[in-house]
Amino acid sequence: MTLGQPIGTTKGPGETPHEYIFVAPDPNQELKYGEFVYHQAQVDGQNRTILARITKRVPIRLYPDSFLADPTISPQSIAQALGLGDSSPELFELTATILGYLDPILGFVNPRIPPPPGTPIYLAPDAMLQKVLCQLGPEENGAVHIGSLLSRPKGHVPIVLDARGFTSTHLAIIASTGAGKSYLAAVILEELLRPYNRAAVMVIDPHAEYDSLAEMENHPAFTTQEYRPRVKIVRPQDIKVRVSSLTLGDLRYLLPDLSEKMHYVLGRAYRTVRSRYRERWTRHDLLVAIRASGQNQDEPITDPSADEELEEDPTIQALLWRVHSRLETTIFDDHQSLPLQELFRPGLCTVLQLNEIPEREQQIIVATLLRRLNQARMDTTRNRALPDDENYLPYPVFVLIEEAHNYAPAGAEVATTQILKQILSEGRKFGIAVGLISQRPGKLDADVLSQCMTQCIMRIVNPIDQSRVAESVETVGRDLLKELPALSKGQAIIAGASINTPVLVQVRQRFTPHGAENPDAPGEWLAYFEKTNAERRQRDDAPPADHFPFGKSRLYK
Repeated sequence: MTLGQPIGTTKGPGETPHEYIFVAPDPNQELKYGEFVYHQAQVDGQNRTILARITKRVPIRLYPDSFLADPTISPQSIAQALGLGDSSPELFELTATILGYLDPILGFVNPRIPPPPGTPIYLAPDAMLQKVLCQLGPEENGAVHIGSLLSRPKGHVPIVLDARGFTSTHLAIIASTGAGKSYLAAVILEELLRPYNRAAVMVIDPHAEYDSLAEMENHPAFTTQEYRPRVKIVRPQDIKVRVSSLTLGDLRYLLPDLSEKMHYVLGRAYRTVRSRYRERWTRHDLLVAIRASGQNQDEPITDPSADEELEEDPTIQALLWRVHSRLETTIFDDHQSLPLQELFRPGLCTVLQLNEIPEREQQIIVATLLRRLNQARMDTTRNRALPDDENYLPYPVFVLIEEAHNYAPAGAEVATTQILKQILSEGRKFGIAVGLISQRPGKLDADVLSQCMTQCIMRIVNPIDQSRVAESVETVGRDLLKELPALSKGQAIIAGASINTPVLVQVRQRFTPHGAENPDAPGEWLAYFEKTNAERRQRDDAPPADHFPFGKSRLYK
């Protein structure tokens, strides 16, 4: 390759074996934190371009303090008066972390030898960075264009993730409130539904923030002559969970604070209906089995509806009331459930809205859906499901879960924890990928977070959350983690299996409107009083109640 003009010269090795120090004047303010530079080196007899990232910047030539004593006199004028010339005195000592050279099979290979003193250092050109940072170019199959390199002008170096990375080893989007995590998630969803991807995706949306994705259906960026994406919004009133898909653990989770006897009776009744009706038991079948569980344990269970003495057992009655009140809702149904084939299909984005649903029921909905999805993909890949079966799902899927800390909390087990861990550890074999979005990584199960091998990390201020990210996310360099509190809205650190090396990114603008904007509280307060004043003025200007336009009271019609 043709080398450009050197920007600096190597001074020597840094504090670690993977760092070196170089000196540069930087008159144009190009050598920012996170910027990429390179040098040439011989590795195994071949000339290699060794890429590095700037991680530290220290000025080494400044004006003397006496030049700065009077703020009304510029330091330049003092320097000129002393005959020191008018050239800029700025000179910087910069530390660069070596990334290595890009091998098409192994990725970045670190030569483990810093450049010797006197080696010229060059600023990496845009074309080089586009080629070596990203595994794919924009608009290739599998490309997810999320933005541009933060250290360069907007759009000069597009950052493109490889969807094959996070759809096999999972994705995590971590950020504080207001940093733009839902916006970034929507950008990724948009890319997955572009004509060159046409993915089968679902969003678990507990706050109804993703409605605006429906505008993809008619947007020219997503449609071609033979392709048009579909967006299916599943409202809370349309969600159905077949009761026979509930496990005993689900029932116990829905019914907290049961006594030991209640737990025993519920377990005996559940095993009875499972053995008698297999996968097609109903709420009535379970209630009958609970009533029958008051019989002698050595006797076979029968329907004791005529046994008045058993009907009066307070424990049985209390359990019956709890089960009936919990399962007699619009969500739980004896026969219906959301068909997987209607939720997951290439070119379809399903938004499962869980707002207005209590948290425990949200977790049960997600747990049963993930279990069914996992079983369907297992049965299909193992040729145990035919095209007419409800468990037939012949294509990989991607599930994005908002507020993931509610479905796999640290230090606690909820209904979704176990199936999430199972899918995160085994799902790649069956074509199930999961994306987790959370504003509190400190509250997210560490094992769950560590299974996500592509990470999008935005501004995080809380030290506990920063520590959890540092512990669980191994691929992000320590130097980039220092940037977390200083990131602005829409800026992110991207690292992991979907990109060649960690980078700082400015997220691109969405094609569809953002559905999670912060409310304008002062504006709404002002509008309230404006409306109130308008109503008051209208009331004050209204004619008296006994005034009639035709001169007589309606009483004497």
